[in-house]
Amino acid sequence: MMYFDNAATTCPSRSALDKAQQFNNEKFFNPSTLYSGGLNCAREIKSAKETILKCLGTSNHEVIFTSCGSESDNMAIFCARQRGVFVTDKGEHSAVYQSFLELKNRGLQIEFIDLNPDGTVDEEKLYNYVKNSRVDFVSIAHVGNETGAINDINKIAKKIKSINKDIIFHSDGVQAFGKIPYRLSQDIDLYSISAHKINALKGVGALIKRKNLSIKPLIFGGGQENGLRSGTENVFGIKVFEFAAIEKYDNLQNNYEYVKSIKAYFEENLDRALFKIISAPNSSPYILTISAVGLRGEVVMHSMEEFGLIVGNGSACSSKNRFSRVIEACGYKNDVLDGVIRISFSTFNSINEAKNAVEILNNTVKKLKGILG
Repeated sequence: MMYFDNAATTCPSRSALDKAQQFNNEKFFNPSTLYSGGLNCAREIKSAKETILKCLGTSNHEVIFTSCGSESDNMAIFCARQRGVFVTDKGEHSAVYQSFLELKNRGLQIEFIDLNPDGTVDEEKLYNYVKNSRVDFVSIAHVGNETGAINDINKIAKKIKSINKDIIFHSDGVQAFGKIPYRLSQDIDLYSISAHKINALKGVGALIKRKNLSIKPLIFGGGQENGLRSGTENVFGIKVFEFAAIEKYDNLQNNYEYVKSIKAYFEENLDRALFKIISAPNSSPYILTISAVGLRGEVVMHSMEEFGLIVGNGSACSSKNRFSRVIEACGYKNDVLDGVIRISFSTFNSINEAKNAVEILNNTVKKLKGILG
């Protein structure tokens, strides 16, 4: 199998699993208990938090472990402000986009800012809206999960705070953490990350919160995570997350350049008479979105699966929709929208896999278009 849908999920790191296995076996204790085993597990969670903050290059924030990136997004959006004006953009992951629609259902004022053709937020429209409205909360993704578009969230957050220092700024960093070089600035109030996007396990995420920022819990119960996220912590999953994060950040620049070379091979060798490149040249090297114009992306995807090639056709969380609302917001029409395919990479991919994948992609689309017998 050639797996190129790493933006949906990644294969867990064997070494991270092996290092954490002790917390699935002899050190399986509940970290809220007061005997030594539980106290040791609590210390291991604290160590994982310190590691994640070190990876992000910040001492101004703290970590709240959650079950996933979507929960982290929901916690940021619903728990930092209970009223006011909420602003995001049209390119957000469904965990943010649908949360904003729920805010609207609850009677709150929301605004979706337009995208540029490359998938980044239209910054001027964003700043003008913030200047002319009494905005309370802004959420802008760090890396777009469908196009790989990179927003300079440090710059955006700083500008927004210069307009109104009381605005809370959140960013979904799920497709950025462990993948692109970045240090979290003090202007970012809340930042969401997810374990299974960096070769750790599903079922673990985190919300990075600026210290002294007051938020309410989303889940109530035993008062874990300093009372902000009740539920017994998944120590094994958290430690796999920590060890996977260490692996990523110890090799961040090398990984970046390696994956960039894999993506470049695709861009250079895909038949441009068959495919339109949607992702911009300055997008994340981990995501390449294309369109087999005139075909259905889902048909192409299933046809390639017969040859052992796995790709996506957009966000896995929006796969039931015919068109990608994100790509549509970039200004593309139906013939392009129908054919959208998302190819996403990891360091587990090889250049030989890339060569085989490109050949399969080109030949599959030729056959579907009747060009190749």
